[in-house]
Amino acid sequence: MNFSISTLESNTDGGVIVAHWQVNKASGENVATSYGTVSFTPDSSAEGYVAYDSLTEETVIGWVQEALDTEALEATLDADLAEQASPSVTVGTPW
Repeated sequence: MNFSISTLESNTDGGVIVAHWQVNKASGENVATSYGTVSFTPDSSAEGYVAYDSLTEETVIGWVQEALDTEALEATLDADLAEQASPSVTVGTPW
């Protein structure tokens, strides 16, 4: 799974309050994608606090992964890839 962060929302203190994320997983030519948001309650006095200007994408991806059920998310992406590889529903017309 490949996570990325599309945008962040921060408060006036420079703490991240919302991270908008996307994850992709590929199998051959098929790609499954999911996206969403994770909310945070930043505490600038907490140990390990990272101010907005000092963040890296890797740091925020770590926060997002900690907040999500990544096993369930990967299972959903795997199911999507399986469906793409062998569709149970076809779309179109017979002519």
